Amino acid sequence: MMRPPDVNAGTDLNSARRMLMEFTGTVDDALAVLPEPADRSSEQRRQADDAKRAAALVRRQFLQAHADAVYDQLTDGRTTSLRLAELSGAAAVAFPGLVPTEAQLAEEQTRTQAGKEGREIDQGIFFGQLLRSPAAGAHLIDAMLRPTPRARLLLDRFRQTGVAELGSVRLERRCGTAYVTMCRDDCLNAEDNSQVEDMETAVDLALLDPAVRVGVLRGGEMSHPRYRGRRVFSSGINLKSLHAGRISFVDFLLRRELGYLSKLVRGVLADEAPWHAPMIEKPWVAAVDTFAIGGGAQLLLVFDHVVAGAGSYVSLPAAQEGIIPGVSGFRLTRAAGPRIARQVVLSGRRIWAQEPDARAFIDEVVDERDMAAAVDRSVERLDGPAVVANRRMLNFAEESPDAFRRYVAEFAVQQVIRLYSEDVIGKAGRFRARSSAAG
Repeated sequence: MMRPPDVNAGTDLNSARRMLMEFTGTVDDALAVLPEPADRSSEQRRQADDAKRAAALVRRQFLQAHADAVYDQLTDGRTTSLRLAELSGAAAVAFPGLVPTEAQLAEEQTRTQAGKEGREIDQGIFFGQLLRSPAAGAHLIDAMLRPTPRARLLLDRFRQTGVAELGSVRLERRCGTAYVTMCRDDCLNAEDNSQVEDMETAVDLALLDPAVRVGVLRGGEMSHPRYRGRRVFSSGINLKSLHAGRISFVDFLLRRELGYLSKLVRGVLADEAPWHAPMIEKPWVAAVDTFAIGGGAQLLLVFDHVVAGAGSYVSLPAAQEGIIPGVSGFRLTRAAGPRIARQVVLSGRRIWAQEPDARAFIDEVVDERDMAAAVDRSVERLDGPAVVANRRMLNFAEESPDAFRRYVAEFAVQQVIRLYSEDVIGKAGRFRARSSAAG
């Protein structure tokens, strides 16, 4: 293999681009002659790992030197707002070898997690370095706060009817309140790529509709045999989809944090916003029935008021699953303190709603039969003229945009590496074996 090129700040962008393309092309050629990832011998895996590591170091060095120039070229000097997938696609064309091409990603999506080459790691390097830049990172975060094209397309109809059936999510406006119901009844609201899309669309619609003053998120009734007829808030990431290779780093793991979770905190960046604030913001209530596991528990940390049934619980088992629980490490430490955060994140501690430590996630615990009335009371309290301005100041104090940007920059890299780590791949194989035996 050729010697890795020096693409540091002393190399002009065009020369560095050419050297990057040539070196990563050589690496791709070396990988192409090897067997499929799952069929490689230990020596072949070592060869592949060495080649990919060399390419990763070159990509990182290239972006450390040229991230702002790359971003400015892709966004016409930060005059164009590109979402994550759009930005990655544009970079694949303008800077060959920097991130995977559309064809490479499509080919990877046909494989299980264990059978992939791990090309999404290149996207993690790309977005991690862009987000580290105060200029490029801030612009990218703002770009992700803009309404999705799907929400814009559905907005007029939602304003007229007050109802949007989005697939895994139902949105209904009643008396100035937007009720968002997660309705993946067969899998206990386990989240996947499509639900992230639906959730962001629902949040956008609720924020953009001027007739909505408060939002409510709750899980719907389940058809799953174990919880049939009961409401469930969320069972977290869909592990079946993860191990099958259908959880996308960009469209799920990163989009979720920069998309609808960030919009719940900061609002949506839209032309309709008032002159004195760039965002349209509204208060949000969460209603937890049964449990909020993983991504469900992460959600609770961004809500203004959380009501939970007396028998419910929260947990963040991401470390046991082999991944990182989103931005909850950043938010939970602030909400619960470092000791409880470590117990929950590192040890997988389950916290029941009636425990004192549950106050980091939950504001109010009620009998399950009183959930609807408690939600109504919460909505009434938050439906006030000064609430939005005050929540804006509280969120600004608790989670500054710059601190959030720096955290997500590191998260992007660490999460994508975890996604392709040996322990996660091993869990994927065991999961498939159990599924085959059960079938």
